[in-house]
Amino acid sequence: MSSARTSNACGLLYDDVMSAGPSSLTSLLDATLSELDAELELRLSRSGFDRVSFLERAATLHAGDAATRRRDRNCVRGLVEAPRPGDVARLPETGTPDAVRLDTLGREAMQRGELAFCSMAGGMATRMGGIVKALAEVVHGHTFLSMRLAENRAATAEARRPVPLWLMTSEATHDGIASELARASAPSHVAVFRQDLSLRLNPDGSLFRGDDGRPSEHATGHGDLVDALRRSGLLAPFVASGGKYVWITNIDNLGASMDPVVLGHFIEATSRGIDVQCEVCRKEGDKGGIPVYAEGKLQVLEEFRLPAHFDPTSVSVFNTNTFLVRAQPLLEQQLAWTYFEVEKRVAGCPVIQFERLLQELTSQMPSTYLEVPRDGAASRFLPVKDFDELALRLPTVELVARARGMM
Repeated sequence: MSSARTSNACGLLYDDVMSAGPSSLTSLLDATLSELDAELELRLSRSGFDRVSFLERAATLHAGDAATRRRDRNCVRGLVEAPRPGDVARLPETGTPDAVRLDTLGREAMQRGELAFCSMAGGMATRMGGIVKALAEVVHGHTFLSMRLAENRAATAEARRPVPLWLMTSEATHDGIASELARASAPSHVAVFRQDLSLRLNPDGSLFRGDDGRPSEHATGHGDLVDALRRSGLLAPFVASGGKYVWITNIDNLGASMDPVVLGHFIEATSRGIDVQCEVCRKEGDKGGIPVYAEGKLQVLEEFRLPAHFDPTSVSVFNTNTFLVRAQPLLEQQLAWTYFEVEKRVAGCPVIQFERLLQELTSQMPSTYLEVPRDGAASRFLPVKDFDELALRLPTVELVARARGMM
């Protein structure tokens, strides 16, 4: 292969390079990675970048046409069926003996130091005008981050001991969040850790570069959380000191707060061998991951992973991306993650990035599903993707935040 390399406006390689075989294109990408500047290499290294697996994923872009390849990579095989009656539990009514029992279980676990709360605050900071979402003002004088800190203070006071609060950041959000935590004099049990960082590719498998000529970086999805949390050094000492449960949620879903009844429900489920509790809500025109039987187990699958024969509207609930997970398997279990091929557009150019989904936990750990409310003061589903959605949800967000010690 000639060493001559040229590219079009979107960075796609052409001329003699495009006549080379897949192995030569992979070698070219490998050589390109060897030329990265030291600062970028350092940031990639500390954020879990694995050069060998990256090259392997890039090599698959040379196989067949894109639509067929993505379907084969992303879709599950075999029969897919809707959940059966009784597969999705509901919380008991407030004040009933069952609710009181679960509330007691949850509170006692928190008082023993068995719970940590982990909030995902990463991504590329593009949804809310380019600012870090965690630092966006929700109600006058209160940001998502400040409200999570207030929630943690209330939970710590209730438990009469620190409840660890871990925030997963990204290259785009880390510095801003860390600076704000320092400014707010956050206690030592509040910590940050970085999710994975990777590089975008052109559809031909070569490295995509932005208008500035630099490689284009991206966070690889909330499925990073498990590896990133293990890498952080936070999880192992928590387990060693008697920690048993990790609550995982998005920082912008203030409805997903620490509720002793929900925790108690999970604690009872763990006695039956359950490792993951996934919160789901009834659909109201929503699209997202849904619990289905596939590959011999009840697991959450995004709609793009479903075979053509399955109708997603046959499932009445969807995943809110809030999970309770047993801490020990979260630390120790070997997990085989799927890297999904996702096409995006950057500066008008098609790019490929590989991402992971946290709900794949449900395909590899015994899981249970809990339907939670989405309306009024009891809501546990109040996501805010942008300012328009914030304006729509603000009255309920403020109601919930005041009731749960976030303001």
